[in-house]
Amino acid sequence: MTYCSRCNRSFNSWPAYYQHLRDSPNHWECQPCQQDFESRLGLKEHYVQSPRHHYCQYCNIHFDCSSELQDHYEYEHAYCSSCHKVFKNELGLHEHNRQSHADVYCVLCKRLFQTPSNLQSHLNSSIHRPKDTICPFNGCGLGFINKSALILHLESGSCRSGVNRRVVDNWVRANDRSNAITNPARLITAGERANIKLIATEQSWNGQAYECVLCHTQYRALMDLNRHLDSPRHQEKVYRCPLDTCRKHFVTLSALCQHIESERCGVMKFRAVRDVMDNLLNGVARMTL
Repeated sequence: MTYCSRCNRSFNSWPAYYQHLRDSPNHWECQPCQQDFESRLGLKEHYVQSPRHHYCQYCNIHFDCSSELQDHYEYEHAYCSSCHKVFKNELGLHEHNRQSHADVYCVLCKRLFQTPSNLQSHLNSSIHRPKDTICPFNGCGLGFINKSALILHLESGSCRSGVNRRVVDNWVRANDRSNAITNPARLITAGERANIKLIATEQSWNGQAYECVLCHTQYRALMDLNRHLDSPRHQEKVYRCPLDTCRKHFVTLSALCQHIESERCGVMKFRAVRDVMDNLLNGVARMTL
């Protein structure tokens, strides 16, 4: 004789008792765990909380492993993978991200970033900032989101005016008389090479590729090697951050400008430094050939 205390019933055999467990509304059994629950809700909570089960309570689906459940959440539900939380809809997820991940979440784009600096770069991009810094040269008129983007445009040689990196560098050398953003010690050696253009020929072929004699980097095409030689790769880092506690050096003016605009060292907090930088950068933007 087998007795069910929950239902206050007796059974003549074990098969009859097991049949009762399967059919009775008072018994909700998890067979893999051999646990019996009083309600469907209790069984469901067991599925959700037990590490042995990989269960989606929203779809009432069991999965073979945790990675399959994770994929299901990400593709079928409003899911925060950082917090391992599922939300009723996308609006719920959006509000969660806005409040809990504000340092890495773009509210307008509803997009998460890995780091706060990545978010800041996104917010400083043309997606969120107008291209209201206009190239001043006749025949160009392209717009950029900030001064560093404009200077990079000039350094690249893509401006219709014909301005390139050498023109920009020579202008700064001539106008930064107080060496606010240039290192005079490095200008001495760099100035000797400032107007020298390195050009590779077919003699750069080493039998397998075109090789740079300065750094031994190899290229498949001669054009790529010459593009490398014309880049700032082998130039002196003549530009430096004007903040005494930073003094980080850069090869190009645009790189220095990006460093300042990023506010990583706090240089823009100082009025005197801002005035010097604004005068120089505005001068570059207004320079004529």
